Amino acid sequence: MSLEHVRVVAEKGPRSGFPVIVAVHSTALGQAIGGCRLSVYADWRDGLEDALRLSAAMTAKAALAGLPNGGGKTVVALPAGVVPDRRAVLHDVADVIESLGGDYATGPDVGTGPDDMVTIGERTPYVFCRGHDSSPGTAAGVLAALRAVVADRFGSHDLAGRSFAVLGVGRVGGHVLRLLAEAGARVVAADVDPSRRTVADSFGAAWTDPHGCLTAEVDVLVPAALGGVLTPETVPELRCAAVAGPANNQLDRPGTAALLHERGILWAPDVVVSAGGIIHAIATELHREAPDRVAARIGGIGDTLTRILDAARETSSTPAEAAARLAGWLVDYPAKIA
Repeated sequence: MSLEHVRVVAEKGPRSGFPVIVAVHSTALGQAIGGCRLSVYADWRDGLEDALRLSAAMTAKAALAGLPNGGGKTVVALPAGVVPDRRAVLHDVADVIESLGGDYATGPDVGTGPDDMVTIGERTPYVFCRGHDSSPGTAAGVLAALRAVVADRFGSHDLAGRSFAVLGVGRVGGHVLRLLAEAGARVVAADVDPSRRTVADSFGAAWTDPHGCLTAEVDVLVPAALGGVLTPETVPELRCAAVAGPANNQLDRPGTAALLHERGILWAPDVVVSAGGIIHAIATELHREAPDRVAARIGGIGDTLTRILDAARETSSTPAEAAARLAGWLVDYPAKIA
């Protein structure tokens, strides 16, 4: 097994005692970026595997977003049933990131939020989204992607009258639901937390259970929670024309993209669809770009996705394969990153 990452650090946090893992996949385009994940793992090496996989995905995500950055990831592997000293954990994370000398900067991910980035920022400047919620930017990018998807499937960018199933009504999913409702779309929604039904009700969305949402007869399924929902078991149950959402790692494994393709279901690669939040955070906080330039970058997600879908058709390949080719080309030829 070869290691394609430029740097991987795994240390036992001196304050918390928990494994802190930072994987820097690539710095070919510039400083690596990627979220800080606090999650429970049966074995810390499972957390290492996540960090390696997610950091590689982040390299592709940054390149496809047109950002002059590489990919990285932080994972803190927590044991089950333990409530950590959060401040101690975050300071351990900060010290590892600081030791990398600016090769990598982190932001929120599963298990962390903007306030946690403030705490990390007490010990290192290499952090973004300090006190800033990136979910509106992510949702705006999702809408740009959904317009591209419905144009590809139905011949028009108009979302009015189209049907969507939003699976996950958290920070991002709630914003997506609102934007779809405002655009005149018909929406059904679900979440593992039943208290979030109030969000769906407030925007006139129908409510169902997560499995009912996943298998709803709609134009587009929008996965907006944790990944892994598209599997050899669930793909045959889908009753949608397309899948496009902000959840990361929607495929349980790469081969599942071919199963969707065989069923004639368009899958929009999540590394493209979910990029709005990271574009807003990085372009605004790290690169100090003007708001209109940032908004144009986020809106460009739709153009990038259209380019990928066209390339997939031209090469008789899946959108996942077309996205991977484009990302690799952009990393190999950094002058193409605007």
